[in-house]
Amino acid sequence: MNKIAKHSLMAVLAATLGFGAAVAQAQTAANRVYVIDARNEVATSGFGLCWRTGYWTPAAAANDPAGCTCDKDLLPKEKCEPAAAPAAAPAAAPAAGVKPTGEKITLSADALFDFDKATLRPEGKAKLDELADKVKSIKLEVIIAVGHADRFGSDAYNQKLSEKRAAAVKEYLVGKGIEANRVYTEGKGEKQPVTKPGQCKGPKSKKVIECLQPDRRVEIEVIGTK
Repeated sequence: MNKIAKHSLMAVLAATLGFGAAVAQAQTAANRVYVIDARNEVATSGFGLCWRTGYWTPAAAANDPAGCTCDKDLLPKEKCEPAAAPAAAPAAAPAAGVKPTGEKITLSADALFDFDKATLRPEGKAKLDELADKVKSIKLEVIIAVGHADRFGSDAYNQKLSEKRAAAVKEYLVGKGIEANRVYTEGKGEKQPVTKPGQCKGPKSKKVIECLQPDRRVEIEVIGTK
């Protein structure tokens, strides 16, 4: 009886360990932002582009082991290009492929929205119509829309306003037929002004508001292949 009980206990322990290993493997896969195939390699499309999971964002890609290989153009330069690297022996030329290219467009927020608003103006819609038509001529990878605000207002208010403006751009582009999962939005609030410190001095006035106009903007980056 003791011998039978011992074998039964070992079987239970083996099953438990196997289950734990499976869970660990699943968790590892869930932490990746690219689709991993049975060989534990990133799955790619016919154009050699990496397939992304629903967890993909530029920030998450920077922490994925395959981020620099798949989306080098979207990641900070220092992330994928170390300051100094040892000389390496000449390597065989890589197979010819199509490399995604990016184009960054900065639109004045005042051209898209009324001052202190997040509702698209007719002029703003016309600008985005031009962008949507341009996107039709490429194989789109991702559109990144980043909203910015000037220094007037609280940090929390400006952050929310910048996010709403970026979201309004996405909603309009999706309405023009662009896939929602191809448009990534982000708000930077007043954290990244274009104007220099001390350039637009003084309290809130028409003159100062006009001076800070470059800070109120939406930066739209389109990444794709011809």
